Amino acid sequence: MASNNSELAINGAAPVRSEMLPYGRHDITDYDIEAVLNTLKSDWLTTGPKVKEFEMRLAENTGANYAVAVSSGTAALHASMFALGIGPGDEVIVPAITFVATANAVLYLGARPVFVDVSEDSLLIDVKKIEENISTNTKAIIIVDYAGQPCKYDDIRIICDKYNIPLISDSCHALGAKYKSQKIGSISDMSTFSFHPVKHITAGEGGAITTNDEILADKMKAFRNHGISKDLHVRNRDVEYYYEATELGFNYRLSDLQCSLAISQLARLKDSILHRQNIATQYNQIFTNMDNVTPLSVSTDISHAYHLYVVKIMLENTEFTRDDIFKALRAENIGVNVHYLPVYLHPLYKGMGYKKGICPVAENVYEIILSLPIFPAMNQKDINDVISAMNKVMKSFNG
Repeated sequence: MASNNSELAINGAAPVRSEMLPYGRHDITDYDIEAVLNTLKSDWLTTGPKVKEFEMRLAENTGANYAVAVSSGTAALHASMFALGIGPGDEVIVPAITFVATANAVLYLGARPVFVDVSEDSLLIDVKKIEENISTNTKAIIIVDYAGQPCKYDDIRIICDKYNIPLISDSCHALGAKYKSQKIGSISDMSTFSFHPVKHITAGEGGAITTNDEILADKMKAFRNHGISKDLHVRNRDVEYYYEATELGFNYRLSDLQCSLAISQLARLKDSILHRQNIATQYNQIFTNMDNVTPLSVSTDISHAYHLYVVKIMLENTEFTRDDIFKALRAENIGVNVHYLPVYLHPLYKGMGYKKGICPVAENVYEIILSLPIFPAMNQKDINDVISAMNKVMKSFNG
């Protein structure tokens, strides 16, 4: 090790922070608490008016015609696959670097994910490699707005239109982002979102799909409610009790309690994104000029939502690895993370016959990426601590 490694917390020195700073964290205000309390005091805890209100507000916020609230981002992906009629024998294109839920949703319906490599500079799906993976069995393309940066929608839409293949966006990282002048959530045939606590808004857990297609929206609404064709509100309107399960659906409903929290959070989404972008700007100013650290590239025609701030740790000419940096930063109480292991390298997928080597860029870049803390509740001291810890650790490992 370099001579000044003794200054690192991992070797016994004082850490930069006394408590761990996570890579992401929810931000709950008194307004959020009041919104949930008001719903607790109301006549509806689930399947009530707050669900419809949230769906309306989310559709307005994303520029989509319809929004369907569900219990998680995973449920949103599952519902979107179901609405397209994906089934056994079908193939769905998925980027290699994403959370496992993106591909798992394809498996749920008996179809096969086809993994496509990513661009080394942005980790977004490599548009040039999509077409070569399309077959007669390809029934959908899922793209991922990784870290909060929109994909190259215009180029991808050309491919989808050429082969008449639906486009689904896993935009769980990108609520509030824009591609050119278009809001994420209004561009693809369906866009999915997550409201997990580390996302841009939270419902505790939760998810949603936005679409401009009423037929798809109706299919997903039935799917989230056991496949029942008429929900409670329709039966009350028509003064009848009879209902039928016409499809095999799931209980993927989002409660009024969760939706009241999500509505309150959505009201300050714009400010939340601006704060994330401010943190990223400060990071860029430092890390762009730091030895052996390279931030991901960002297109000039998008507005980045910065769910994640990812850098590449370039240590080719040293004996050290990204994992050494990870452990050293964790010892400094900086809660760095890694997003993500290429999906097909998980044991589940290896057991299905997927082999190492199919997406070499994803495999190589996985070994060097690191996610730094970024979330709206971070104050200036938190930001400075991340920068100080990175300076301290990288200087030590650079000698």
